[in-house]
Amino acid sequence: MKILILCTGNSCRSQMAHGFLQSFDKNLIVCSAGTEASGKLNPKAVAVMKEIGIDISHHTSDSVDLYIADEWDYVITVCGGANEACPAFFGKVKHRLHMGFDDPSHVIGSDEYIWSEFRRVRDEIKNGFLNFYNEQIKPQLNE
Repeated sequence: MKILILCTGNSCRSQMAHGFLQSFDKNLIVCSAGTEASGKLNPKAVAVMKEIGIDISHHTSDSVDLYIADEWDYVITVCGGANEACPAFFGKVKHRLHMGFDDPSHVIGSDEYIWSEFRRVRDEIKNGFLNFYNEQIKPQLNE
């Protein structure tokens, strides 16, 4: 099963979702990409994932162009805010889904508040992708 997770910068939310899906099932082929890939991971995203035992520090921030020629079982967009444009993917896809999450990298406030927002979004992504895995992926793997 091949899953591509898309957002704009591919530095935070898509990377966390990528890490969670791989932690649920090592046999899944999971990639993440962005329409305007930043080229680096958000250090706070790496840190909050490490807090719960998932290492995404080896991930790369890639352009969606790298994956456009591939075939995917799922392409999932994770952009959240009303002012944020979700990327479109024009490659070969069996299922397109949108699971919107706030972008903690744009949060302004005290250091404590910013960290709390990264953790909140991380936990929302975990819950959303665990439900997706249990309800949609797992049944297909058992067919």
